[in-house]
Amino acid sequence: MNKSDELVLVFTGTEVEIKYFRAELEASGIAAIVKDGFAQGLKAGFVSDTASAIDLFVLAADAGKAQEIINDLKNTE
Repeated sequence: MNKSDELVLVFTGTEVEIKYFRAELEASGIAAIVKDGFAQGLKAGFVSDTASAIDLFVLAADAGKAQEIINDLKNTE
């Protein structure tokens, strides 16, 4: 695995924000992965994070473009 195959955290936020940003990234051809520690904890029978702390990851090779898209979307809100 090379450096561009690593996952990079590009945003942490609420479920609504994450769904919106993920859809916009994927519409731009950038695959995104969501990590929701709160939901994972509920399924396992314990809670370790807060409900609003959901992480959005992309490949390192796409991180720069993904961050630009997210920043543009945040500035137009």
